[in-house]
Amino acid sequence: MSGHPGIAALFALFAWWFSTGAILVLVRRADRAEAGRRATIAALPLLVLGAAGLWASAGAADVGAVYLAFLSALAVWGWIELAFLTGTITGPNAHVCPRHLPEWERFLRAWGVLAYHEMLLAGAFLGLWALTRDAANAVGFWTFAVLFFARISAKLNLFLGVPRINTEFMPRALAHVPSHFRKAGVNWLFPVSVTGLAAATAVWITLLTTAGTPAQTAGFALLAAMTGLALLEHWFMVLPLPDEKLWRWMLPAPANGPTREDAHGL
Repeated sequence: MSGHPGIAALFALFAWWFSTGAILVLVRRADRAEAGRRATIAALPLLVLGAAGLWASAGAADVGAVYLAFLSALAVWGWIELAFLTGTITGPNAHVCPRHLPEWERFLRAWGVLAYHEMLLAGAFLGLWALTRDAANAVGFWTFAVLFFARISAKLNLFLGVPRINTEFMPRALAHVPSHFRKAGVNWLFPVSVTGLAAATAVWITLLTTAGTPAQTAGFALLAAMTGLALLEHWFMVLPLPDEKLWRWMLPAPANGPTREDAHGL
């Protein structure tokens, strides 16, 4: 593993692209075979390996441990996302949201769609914090934290309304989810979200420039790249860019035939 910041950033970019594509392939194949729960159970070793990697890397401060922590956090995150996208761990509400509801009722219905999944993510976040709060290597926790808060921000923006709502790779088990989003102009939260993500990216880059060891350099470069990608994915909600082409070519055809769709990695 390399402590060079450019190599670390490229590694983060590849890991983001590959892990997103791998999850989408599994979800699409499970959707075609109606085997979502079996796919989630079969992927449990990914969760176990991720948890073991986070535990093993927390006490080490070398470059290899930094990369292990980063990949382990992605593994834990990826399994939880797979469990959601296959419809295995979602929420108690599996109904399409009616139109013209009060905002408070829309919010409660939207929360019901995601509730169990979001609680699982919050539990994993708190568990990683407890594991790494006094550890020599907290890159795994911060990687998960970036993904966690970026996801909350993205879902709130989709609920409040954005110009582009991406549903290309939405499986049949989650066909009701897009009805809880709103296609509209830029909402009040969007500038706050992109400003916060840009500021976080700047903080990682600043820490990168003052890093004292190769491990710190690699860690801050990985985190800066992941936060920058989260920022880019927020802009994909607004700008008419064909980001779905990053993964469409590698996926099997949907069960119900081709549709016009988009997707986001984080």
